[in-house]
Amino acid sequence: QVQLVESGGGLVQFGGSLRLSCAASGSFFRINDMGWYRQAPGKQRELVATISRGGTTNYADFVKGRFTISRDNAKNTVYLQMNSLKPEDTAVYYCNAVVLNYHLVDRGYWGQGTQVTVSS
Repeated sequence: QVQLVESGGGLVQFGGSLRLSCAASGSFFRINDMGWYRQAPGKQRELVATISRGGTTNYADFVKGRFTISRDNAKNTVYLQMNSLKPEDTAVYYCNAVVLNYHLVDRGYWGQGTQVTVSS
């Protein structure tokens, strides 16, 4: 089994910054893609950013230039540096990881979510 534990959410003012972390633990062969998604009240979960094991990144248009995703493969951890935060960034942020098990089968896992609230 694989567990993803997120941290770093909280309350911040308009224009502020937060850094989210998500650490994976458990028994697996390798972690492939990792990413961050978010879900605001009354809305569907949406992609924020993803990063491949080799470091190739992909961002949603609404965070380009403000958010940076990175990862540390040795620590099985993915980060999301969020700058210039806006009230519309308020949401629960979820970590996602595509994990390759010892049978060489991929499976996606989700973290429990961390609340980010941006006040105006």
